[in-house]
Amino acid sequence: MLWDVDYTLVDSGGVGRELYESAFREMFGRAMPQPSSMAGRTDRAIMKEVLTLAGEAEPGRLIDKFHEVIAARAASLAGLVQQRSRALPGAAAAIAALASPDSRADARQAGEARAIAGNGLAGRAVVQSLLTGNIRQLAEVKLAPLGLTSHLDLDAGAYGDAHEVRAELVPLARNNAAGAYGHGFDGRSTVLVGDTPLDIAAALATGARAVGVATGPFTAQQLAAAGAHAVLPDLADTSLVLAAILGPHAP
Repeated sequence: MLWDVDYTLVDSGGVGRELYESAFREMFGRAMPQPSSMAGRTDRAIMKEVLTLAGEAEPGRLIDKFHEVIAARAASLAGLVQQRSRALPGAAAAIAALASPDSRADARQAGEARAIAGNGLAGRAVVQSLLTGNIRQLAEVKLAPLGLTSHLDLDAGAYGDAHEVRAELVPLARNNAAGAYGHGFDGRSTVLVGDTPLDIAAALATGARAVGVATGPFTAQQLAAAGAHAVLPDLADTSLVLAAILGPHAP
């Protein structure tokens, strides 16, 4: 079970963009060119565009350095996140509900145990992690100060510094989860939840289940048109969230 971060679980109040801009100024001594869009894209793809707009002939050679600067600064944002960011309605309750053993039992009864782990889970119903365009350090600081990481296995996810293409993060997350839990998460045993068509496309390209949440810049109709298997208006109704993720017999 792989959550997107921005506008799926949290509204970070522009904290990530400000970090980008300050890191760029630190490296280049000038204002950062603005990318065409950040929605659903990976940090690697965004930075390649930014560096190209900045006139760098070989932007790829500077991306890792930029990520290092962001990673080093990310932890210092915790106070700002507490001041300006907010968990989206229902996010904490949905994560907690998926961590309940009851959700595992209901999903098994449905015969569609998507992202459900069998043996070796030590009581955890669903392996929950992140598949996000953020680098890990930035994703963690956006969530932890808001109390959203306690049921997430961040080691089992995949992050936006690993590849420009979001879909390429899915096999990385599956490999991480398989190594940790001793079995595979192929096909629709992986569920992606996100607010953009790029989240949906990443799921469809890798055979995963796609759940759209219309809490970002895209409407429910746009997410459905992108091919989402289920679309939610938001995460506020926990029973609807569980039904979308685990199957029709979820509570």
